Amino acid sequence: MNNTYYETLDKNFKAALELMEKNLSQQELIEMLKNGNIVEKQLAALRLDTINSETDARVLVNNLTGQDGKIREAVSLKIKEFMEDSELLHFFENIESYDIFLEAVIDINANICRNIISALSNLKSNPVFCRYFTEKLTKKTFLLLDIIKDFDFQDGKYKVNKEVFKLYWCLETIYEFYESVNFADLKKIILTAKKIDEYTIREKAAKILSRNFDDSELEKARLELKNDPNYYVRRF
Repeated sequence: MNNTYYETLDKNFKAALELMEKNLSQQELIEMLKNGNIVEKQLAALRLDTINSETDARVLVNNLTGQDGKIREAVSLKIKEFMEDSELLHFFENIESYDIFLEAVIDINANICRNIISALSNLKSNPVFCRYFTEKLTKKTFLLLDIIKDFDFQDGKYKVNKEVFKLYWCLETIYEFYESVNFADLKKIILTAKKIDEYTIREKAAKILSRNFDDSELEKARLELKNDPNYYVRRF
């Protein structure tokens, strides 16, 4: 690596250190999340102790997509923290945020996916959210299944891995919200996913089936996956 790389690294470290030592108000941190650079946004998110409005919440949510991974992960962690607080949860209950959350649960960074799925679990009692979110999640899952079901998983192409990764996290989200998913759609998703050659997708199908549905076809599918050649699939 050249000297420029190390100079930039050193400069960013010093900037981060200075920022950590500054006594910044909540509003200053929010403004930094709006207009700061990568280091400023990341540290502003981590230093934020609370939010006071839906506007504050949207500043956080808007940084979940289209930003550097360091920012997205810091913001996802803070959103998880705030949505676990019943007094702050309502600030995130709006359609604009729901659409962004849908993209965040299939982020390329698995930590972000986990944080946002965990955050959204606090909205299970919100029927408007559950209906809106699971309908869009279902459509996205069907689209990915249609793309992936005919893939040759021996070719090792990045596109294959990228689409599988998205489907993996869609199915993990469905596992959390299965009660809100239309049963006919849920059944079709499971029965399609269980046939895919990539074991991580069959694993998620098996995990959803561990919810124990009163349906003969799904019970048959569950038993088939219990005898899957892959340990991670049959463990469910």
